[in-house]
Amino acid sequence: MRLLHTSDWHLGRAFHRVNMLGAQAEFIGHLVTTVHEHGVDAVVVSGDVYDRAVPPLAAVELFDDALHRLAALGVPTVMISGNHDSARRLGVGAGLIDRAGIHLRTEPSACGTPVVLADAHGDVAFYGLPYLEPALVKEEFGVAKPGHEAVLAAAMDRVRADLATRARGTRSVVLAHAFVTGGEASDSERDITVGGVAAVPAGVFDGVDYVALGHLHGCQTITERVRYSGSPLPYSFSEAAHRKSMWLVDLGADGSVTAERVDCPVPRALARIRGTLEDLLADAELDRHTQAWVEATLTDPVRPADPMARLTERFPHTLSLVFEPERAPDDPDVSYAGRLADRSDQQIAEDFVAHVRGAGPDEHEQDVLRDAFDAVRADETLREVAR
Repeated sequence: MRLLHTSDWHLGRAFHRVNMLGAQAEFIGHLVTTVHEHGVDAVVVSGDVYDRAVPPLAAVELFDDALHRLAALGVPTVMISGNHDSARRLGVGAGLIDRAGIHLRTEPSACGTPVVLADAHGDVAFYGLPYLEPALVKEEFGVAKPGHEAVLAAAMDRVRADLATRARGTRSVVLAHAFVTGGEASDSERDITVGGVAAVPAGVFDGVDYVALGHLHGCQTITERVRYSGSPLPYSFSEAAHRKSMWLVDLGADGSVTAERVDCPVPRALARIRGTLEDLLADAELDRHTQAWVEATLTDPVRPADPMARLTERFPHTLSLVFEPERAPDDPDVSYAGRLADRSDQQIAEDFVAHVRGAGPDEHEQDVLRDAFDAVRADETLREVAR
């Protein structure tokens, strides 16, 4: 069976101030063409279909168009909700849409109930694990202390239990939306840390033939059977080095996996350039970036006059301007933001405690801080769901 694995469409999202709806529509057209030209038997979409719980109307219309075009091909599609989606909104009408071959899996309680498709070699069971917010699903899965590994492990126990009841030789595919250990993050994924931990080990998914992951925006292979497709479009300059693609996966009669990448359309190249303003304006090596979306980091010790206006004369698609004056680390003018770079909320809070009272928090106090941050994140998720 040939699968096309994609995720993280983020319909409705902009890239800085650039509306990406046209590029997203082009991607949908490319996906439909790929399904047709490569003889795809099933499409899997591993979450973050939308960029927010209440998407703009234009994004909803594009999603509706995508569903109609996929259904018209007669190729089944299995889709889960991600942490950016409202599971309840995305799942509206799932029972009816099922009849058109579009299988929306947004309910945590249905993790162990697969979509079963067949080819010449027998059945393939597709299990949809939507994004599982630990604080919201701990009772459903009966875990004592909510955490990503605990709830995913419980969900996978249901998957393996169901698979054990099926005919010998039944192959299996799991769709999941999670941060798996070994994956490389970018700046454009929303933080899902719980209890100080965001990642789960790939071993959680043992026992199935292929795991189609979503959440991280870079296409990557965790193991030969566990892969991220990444987002089809860039949503931050941290993705400048990404090759945006989908996985074309062949699932053999014996459950063996072979996969190749299918490139996605590139609306415009990304470039991150760094140096003094005068150097950036004069360096002939940067000519190749004149038509790219540009993030410029200026290292001038003193902020120059009209930097954006001057940069856009040479790089008309400059979208982001960052100031990082090159100074010694002990220089009193080093910015507060610079001192906090690459530090987690937990680390910043612990440093603040140490600064205020002269000693950092003990183990109990660290747990209190961690629980507080988890509660805030869970509250934010609840507000998103309720909107």
